[in-house]
Amino acid sequence: MSKSREDLKAIYTAAISAVNPAAAVESHVKRRGDMLLLYNRGRLFKEFNLKEFDRIIVVGAGKATAPMAKAVEGILGDRIAGGCICVKQGYADAVSKIRIIEASHPVPDGRGMAGAEQILDILRAAGRHDLVISLISGGGSALLPLPPASISLDEKRAATELLLKSGAGIHEVNTVRKHLSRIKGGNLAKAAADAVVLNLAVSDVVGDDMGVIASGPFSPDRSTFRDALQVLDRYRLTEKVPAAVSEYLRAGARGDIEENPGADSPVFRKIVSLIVASNIIALEAAKAEAVRRGYNSIILSSLVVGDTRDAALWHSGIAREAVSSSNPLPPPACIISGGETTVAVTGDGLGGRNMEFALHAAGQIDGLESVTMASIGTDGTDGPTDAAGAVVDGLTLFRAKEKGMDFRIYSKRNDSYHFHKELGNLIVTGPTNTNVMDLRIILIE
Repeated sequence: MSKSREDLKAIYTAAISAVNPAAAVESHVKRRGDMLLLYNRGRLFKEFNLKEFDRIIVVGAGKATAPMAKAVEGILGDRIAGGCICVKQGYADAVSKIRIIEASHPVPDGRGMAGAEQILDILRAAGRHDLVISLISGGGSALLPLPPASISLDEKRAATELLLKSGAGIHEVNTVRKHLSRIKGGNLAKAAADAVVLNLAVSDVVGDDMGVIASGPFSPDRSTFRDALQVLDRYRLTEKVPAAVSEYLRAGARGDIEENPGADSPVFRKIVSLIVASNIIALEAAKAEAVRRGYNSIILSSLVVGDTRDAALWHSGIAREAVSSSNPLPPPACIISGGETTVAVTGDGLGGRNMEFALHAAGQIDGLESVTMASIGTDGTDGPTDAAGAVVDGLTLFRAKEKGMDFRIYSKRNDSYHFHKELGNLIVTGPTNTNVMDLRIILIE
């Protein structure tokens, strides 16, 4: 492994460690006797007197929620009466008071639906002397599928798959999801309206919008049925999704179905929400590690969105500029960004947005031997693969040609996984049990 790749691994490892969900919960939630203290940016934010509650119940869903639940059990111990969380298959952890259900992600399955029904039942039984602690993170949307009675899980699954392959952004995908659910878009808040709710989130969305993380089960819904229909129209999916889906959304747009609770709804009056980990925290940790290793370092943005190919193009342009003119930083330089891009899948290959980014970046930095670039999903999973992302450099295409590989063919087929696997470029971290979107790193020696 070259020095650049060793440094890059240390940098992204530091970033992922900084958003460890258990540590994030422990730094924001503390107990002193009968007082539960909530901190935000190191300052006391809210206090709960535990003597006021008969029961403490824990619910939630997402890739990061198992270690979050373990941390909550460590803080509250026997005060927890029970609860249920849904996590991605393989992302469970050892807890004693809270039931963990493993389910499919990113396409929902029956296990997630059963978990969603259990959580809904738990919250409907919660009363005014109960404290509900909600733990949500990226992946919660797929892990809590509970469509309305007129739509089957298979029909919702089909609509989800079409949206995920269309190039739609996560805000757009969740706008549709929230209007095909009895859970999302504030509906869990509606179920738990009598209880006090502490809603803790690990953010995997650009801008850290609580209404978008896991499709906002405890947050007001600012979107409408009409907005959901417009997303389908924008990506030409109105006639491709199952008829029951489009018919349900049209009925909602006509006013035949009640909209999800909005910001003025009384169901949110006893909810306290706080983000405990986010993309910018990971980027700042990456920058600190890069500086420690001797790199001039800068964070471009934690809000990068849009088409992955476009992002690869302008990131590569920044790398070339740094090589030729030492802007925005002189070498040795580490240039960092975060956010979440999208891929419009047209081929029959295997990959994800991070591997796609690296594939297209390889074509742009060809010949620049001092440049190494990587894109990594902080959850450890890029698309339906076992890789978190990939790393490329100025010699990647040279090595591909030596093996008789044409990167243009892999690009056309959306087969970035096999391109990087053949060249030894895959970044495999295994499940990280966190999820704060993606991390992109440019190193210039």
